[in-house]
Amino acid sequence: MTDSGAVQPWLVIRQDDNGNRYRVGRYATQDEAQKIADTLDARGHKQLYWVERAAPAS
Repeated sequence: MTDSGAVQPWLVIRQDDNGNRYRVGRYATQDEAQKIADTLDARGHKQLYWVERAAPAS
């Protein structure tokens, strides 16, 4: 959950050309996250973007 109380279990992750990984954002649906990843990937930079499900909160 975020501070707003909304569940956003899908992450967009970026990996740069040095292998460093960063969370770009959290999204409510896999489709929404994939659209963001695809848009960022289409920019043509060396970074790699992908979507993954966040680990459940304990």
